[in-house]
Amino acid sequence: MTSEKIEEALGIDPKVVKKELTSFISNKVKEAGAKGVVVGLSGGLDSSTVAFLCVKAIGARRVIGLIMPEENLTNPEDVEDALSLAKKLDIEYRIINIKPIFESLRASIKDFKDEAVLPAANLRPRIRMTILYYYANLLNYLVVGSGNRSEIRAGYFTKYGDGGADLFPIGCLYKTQVKRLAEHLGVPKKIIEKTPSAGLWAGQTDEAELGISYEKLDRIYAGLDLNLSTKDIAKAVGVKESEVKRFIERENRTAHKLKIGEIPRVSLRGS
Repeated sequence: MTSEKIEEALGIDPKVVKKELTSFISNKVKEAGAKGVVVGLSGGLDSSTVAFLCVKAIGARRVIGLIMPEENLTNPEDVEDALSLAKKLDIEYRIINIKPIFESLRASIKDFKDEAVLPAANLRPRIRMTILYYYANLLNYLVVGSGNRSEIRAGYFTKYGDGGADLFPIGCLYKTQVKRLAEHLGVPKKIIEKTPSAGLWAGQTDEAELGISYEKLDRIYAGLDLNLSTKDIAKAVGVKESEVKRFIERENRTAHKLKIGEIPRVSLRGS
């Protein structure tokens, strides 16, 4: 019964979701007085789904896709898939190699340490965010992010990197729900079936880094949404209870990523 409740909670009507998300995008663009949107295209499921939604919301002529590989690191197949998608949607696009920018930072930061993998890896999405906002400012566009609810709850994104955007239209959908929406939208099957990867380093995959599949993670979060006990969730999902608790703790620990810097409350006058 618990398992059935979880599966039901993850169910979506893609037609309804598509209608609501395209309305959300078009309304936010209008409210901001923006002329269009800029989207980073990685060749993956999330950014491809977002690009489809943006085109359906405001039209291809008002969407620009930025493909930002790092030479000798980014899988060339991902670049080809991103390029193919941009052409399929008939949107304007740019291909910008971020390697020279990354190498310039490496040379300029005297304390740069290659062995410190994560700090260096996080520079990449921050470089991409900077480029996205350059184009957004240049064109009076909004930056549309591609973070999904699974990543957001797990804090699995770079603060002020891929976490830096004006809108996150699929931020209300878990990864498995995004996949169902993508199928409805007509995102190429090859992209839908790809192994999810943030491309932070060679061979990196989301599920290896998170230590769990998105299917199980989404079921854990759906169980928490239903206020089920950690014990019942663990049994229904087929994981240890400690695994459920690990993601509760992770969500609490990374909550700061969803906020601007903490601002203190102070007494402006003495008592």
